[in-house]
Amino acid sequence: MKKILVIGSLNMDSVIKTPRMPKPGETVMGTDISLIPGGKGANQAYAAGKLGGDVTMLGAVGADSFGDAMLDNLRSVNVDIKGICRLEGVHTGQAYITVNEEGQNSIIVISGANGEVTEKMIDENMDLIDESDIIIMQLEIPVETVKYVKEIAVKKEKMVILDPAPAVADLPDDFWKGIDYIKPNETELEVLTGRTMTTETELIEGAKEMLGKGVKTVIVTLGEKGCLYVSNKEEKIIPTKKVPVVDTTAAGDSFTAAFALSLSREESIEEAIAFGQKVSGIVVTKKGAQTSIPGIQELE
Repeated sequence: MKKILVIGSLNMDSVIKTPRMPKPGETVMGTDISLIPGGKGANQAYAAGKLGGDVTMLGAVGADSFGDAMLDNLRSVNVDIKGICRLEGVHTGQAYITVNEEGQNSIIVISGANGEVTEKMIDENMDLIDESDIIIMQLEIPVETVKYVKEIAVKKEKMVILDPAPAVADLPDDFWKGIDYIKPNETELEVLTGRTMTTETELIEGAKEMLGKGVKTVIVTLGEKGCLYVSNKEEKIIPTKKVPVVDTTAAGDSFTAAFALSLSREESIEEAIAFGQKVSGIVVTKKGAQTSIPGIQELE
C-alpha cells in the first residue's frame, strides 16, 4: 500500500440543525447544535485512516482544547500526526455549519491556525513529502502554500489530488499544471471556470477547460446523480446508488479520501470512483463530519 500525506485544514465544526436556511435579515430557530471535529484536511485524513490507509497529516492547530480534540480524534484512527504543529497565540480553525431538514448545508469557515500553514512549515516537514506517494490537498489553507507543495510534488514525481474547496476564482493556469486529479462539485467547477453550467454538455466542457489548464483528470461529484469523469481519453457519467440524505457534510471529503485510498492500493480509476461513491453514500445518511465516516466493518 502506498503512503498518503494529507496537507490541509483542521476545524472544530459547530453543526446547527434548522428547518431551513435563514434569508438575509431573518432569524430562524434552530433545533440542535453539536461540536464535531472537521475541516476538509482532517476529514480526509480521518476517513483514509479509518478505512485502513497509511496516512500522515500536515497542518496546524492552536494550543487550545479544540486542538487537543482534533489530534485525539485523528490518533483514534491511526493517522500519524507528527506533521501537525501546535501554535501559541492562534486558535484552532472553526466552521459554523447549518444543516436543513433536507440534509443540505451551508458553511462559514474561520481559518485560525490553518492560515499559518506556510511555505516555511512545508520546508520544515519536507521529509513527510519525501516519504509519501500520494499528496491530498484542499483550499482551506493558503493558496500560495498549495501551489508551493504542488510544484515540489511534481518535481518529486508524487501523485497530487486536489479537492478545490472552497473554490477560488481566477487562479492562474500554472497553479493547475501537473495536478493529477481535481474533484470539484458542480458549484465549485462553476467558480473555477467562471461560467454557469446547467447541462451535462456544459459540465463536460467545464471539465475540459480544466484539462486545458494542465490538470490530468477531472472528477465532478454530482450528488445523487453520481459523478462526471473526464480525462484526455474519455468522459462519462458514473451513476451512484440513491440513499436517504440526512447531512451532506464531509461527503465530498470522504469521497476524496476513499478515492485516494483505492489508488494507494493500485486499483483502477473506475474502482477508486466506485469506492469513493460507496463511502460517501454512507456518510450522507448520518449527521456530522468525522462522526459520519464509516470504518471497514461498516462498509462490509
